[in-house]
Amino acid sequence: MDPVKILALSDEVDATVYTPEARSRFGDVDLVIGCGDLPYDYLDFVATQLPAPLYAVHGNHDVPLDQVDDERIREWWESIDLDGRVKLVDGLLVGGFGGSPRYSNAAYQRSESDLWLAIIGMMPALVLNRIRRGRFLDVLVTHAPPRGIHDRPDQAHQGFRALRWFLRVFRPRYHLHGHTHIYDQRTVTTTRYHDTTVINAYGAREVDLDARP
Repeated sequence: MDPVKILALSDEVDATVYTPEARSRFGDVDLVIGCGDLPYDYLDFVATQLPAPLYAVHGNHDVPLDQVDDERIREWWESIDLDGRVKLVDGLLVGGFGGSPRYSNAAYQRSESDLWLAIIGMMPALVLNRIRRGRFLDVLVTHAPPRGIHDRPDQAHQGFRALRWFLRVFRPRYHLHGHTHIYDQRTVTTTRYHDTTVINAYGAREVDLDARP
């Protein structure tokens, strides 16, 4: 099976994507993944311009949907939201969790306990995947990274411990996340953790995923 080309977006509107030339540059992308903290109109633009499905999770700076006036945006988001869900996309099993560790009372933040509950809620779908397809998940999509991988020591940018457990137990081949901004090209953005390649998708990043089961 040919590799699956993913365009992963996170945290910053990328000028190479938000342009009328986006289709000519990224027209061969098979799947677009939003890892959070991106304007709805930006994601809508990408979904309109590129002939590829789009799925996404919320970041901690996203505008809460109950503050969005346009009902169509809320309905559209419901159709692409990966939070706590698993989707089968052209043979690829993709699931996700939105938000960051809680550091204020703003929307789209969650405690470790909140994330554990979300993981428990996803487990039936993961087990069913294992029975039907021989694997739990191919790609995990989150906003925040796992604790100790691409994160930072301050409370707002620490990763989740629960995600380390998730990666060890359910062994997705790839984990795409955002939240940690990249200001230095020497920053490590790809890390192997057990059976999973963890990738910081800050900005816009094209990733060729090995699609073999």
